[in-house]
Amino acid sequence: MKVLGIVGGIGPDSTIDYYRSIILQYRQAVADGASPALVIRSVDVNVLVKLMSGARYPEVVTYLSTALASLAAAGADFAIISANTPHIVFDELQTLSPIPLFSIVEATCRAAKALELHRLGLIGTRFTMKADFYPRVFAKQGIELIVPGDDE
Repeated sequence: MKVLGIVGGIGPDSTIDYYRSIILQYRQAVADGASPALVIRSVDVNVLVKLMSGARYPEVVTYLSTALASLAAAGADFAIISANTPHIVFDELQTLSPIPLFSIVEATCRAAKALELHRLGLIGTRFTMKADFYPRVFAKQGIELIVPGDDE
């Protein structure tokens, strides 16, 4: 069985939601009551917020790459990051990751396309809202994202 690695802790609630959702979906697919094999590497949200606030993206990459390496060392075959904001550096992380890394942004875009949606609203942290990683991915599929203006 393949082992999923999750970089969590950035939003502990989202980490819990992912964990529950993955178990639920697995149990719907495999009706024997078992749980999937997975490893969670929880990182310090305060460290990430400090780095993101200072636009210290190379350090964000280093910090999260270390988490991905620990997932690989723990036996994970592939990984996700259970929060949107770190996807600001997803392309760099994917290049450096010792295991395949799946994007929740790409997965969200695929789901929107499957539903034949053409115009969606985006709500997220200020980092997510100011970055271009969601609009860039969705634009490639011809899906317009409405991002509220900067009210700060």
